[in-house]
Amino acid sequence: MNKVSEDELEAIRQRKIAALKEQALHQQAAEQRAAEIDAQKEAILRQILTPEARARLTNVRMVKPQFAEQIELQLIQLASAGRLREKVTDEQLKKLLQQIAGKEREPKITFR
Repeated sequence: MNKVSEDELEAIRQRKIAALKEQALHQQAAEQRAAEIDAQKEAILRQILTPEARARLTNVRMVKPQFAEQIELQLIQLASAGRLREKVTDEQLKKLLQQIAGKEREPKITFR
């Protein structure tokens, strides 16, 4: 059986603590980046959506977060491409939601 000296144990502890601190820093940096990206996304959405449309998108986000993310990305892409000249209204957002939801719900039926 190997005997580990107190110095070796302390060195192992210090390396483990340093690794945990580094991991925590990386995690904190990643969370900060994610928060910044979310803030930028919210700022863009605030510019391109009417308050009613933003409220609807918030409601969709609560029920279907991935679906809302998809819509947000499409709206941001349209805005960055310069294809949105006015703010998106609630009615326009409803149509967009229906179009995208309709694409997702199309069943694939194969006959053999």
